[in-house]
Amino acid sequence: MRKDSSLTRVHKKASLAHNLRKHWLLFVMLLPAVIYVIIFSYVPMTGIVLAFKKYQHAGGIYFSPWNGLKNFRFLMVAGKLGMATRNTILYNLAFIVLGVLFEMGSAILLNELVSKRFKKLSQTFMFLPYFISWVVAGAIMYNIFNYERGVFNHIVRALGGTPFDLYNSPGAWPFVIILLKLWKGTGYGSVVYLAAITGLDQEMFEAATIDGTNAWQRIRYITIPSLVPTMMILVLLAIGNIFRGDFGLFYQTVKSSALLQPATEIIDTYVFKLLINDGNIGVSAAVGLYQSVLCFITINLANWLVKRVQPDYALY
Repeated sequence: MRKDSSLTRVHKKASLAHNLRKHWLLFVMLLPAVIYVIIFSYVPMTGIVLAFKKYQHAGGIYFSPWNGLKNFRFLMVAGKLGMATRNTILYNLAFIVLGVLFEMGSAILLNELVSKRFKKLSQTFMFLPYFISWVVAGAIMYNIFNYERGVFNHIVRALGGTPFDLYNSPGAWPFVIILLKLWKGTGYGSVVYLAAITGLDQEMFEAATIDGTNAWQRIRYITIPSLVPTMMILVLLAIGNIFRGDFGLFYQTVKSSALLQPATEIIDTYVFKLLINDGNIGVSAAVGLYQSVLCFITINLANWLVKRVQPDYALY
């Protein structure tokens, strides 16, 4: 047994050496990309040590004194990490579920449009919000819903109604944030599903039409089942970031309102405030490590569950 395994290792080494000699030019062409990934993806990972250190500017990342788990203990005592984690998970679950429904539904509706000109025009208008930054979106929202000078409340007052103070109403913000996310991301997300629909065998639809099926039956029994593999891959990738929030969405639209924090604070904004307001680099690094470990565990667990149910849909 040991002899066979050693022979296998020797064979692999010989094969690698042979490939290096035969395709050396391809490896040279690949080298810049490998160096780029090492410098910008792997080297920064060594900064994880900051989570276990008391950062000092004189010592820097690698020579600051160690302080064990004190940074993590501070997070537990501060009491906001649980709230931020809960909000991050709930918002991302809503984004994933509603995102799949809206993106897949939009792609199917666009595919069913007969007029090519109207189809292109609709897709363009759906795609436009993706190019609007959250800074601009936040400014537009503030000018519309500002209590004193906002367009919405100005119209409400003119009609004799009672103005609504959105920026002092925490209960309304979960709906506002989810709607903003869907408004900005649906057009972009539908492109993937639309590409998957375009790649389907059109003979299936032609055969179904000949058999007398209507549009809804073709969507239900052909289009949606054919999109399930694409949907599963996108959902698994989204689950891998379920503990990471869209910083621009939550920070630029909510700003720094303390009143709205219980409904809008996520891990990313919490880390930012710890770093900017308190200057505590070690604690910020601890939150980042906490976030990364949870994402790693979640994606592996989700992939394992999918593999148990339907191995063809798993990422690895």
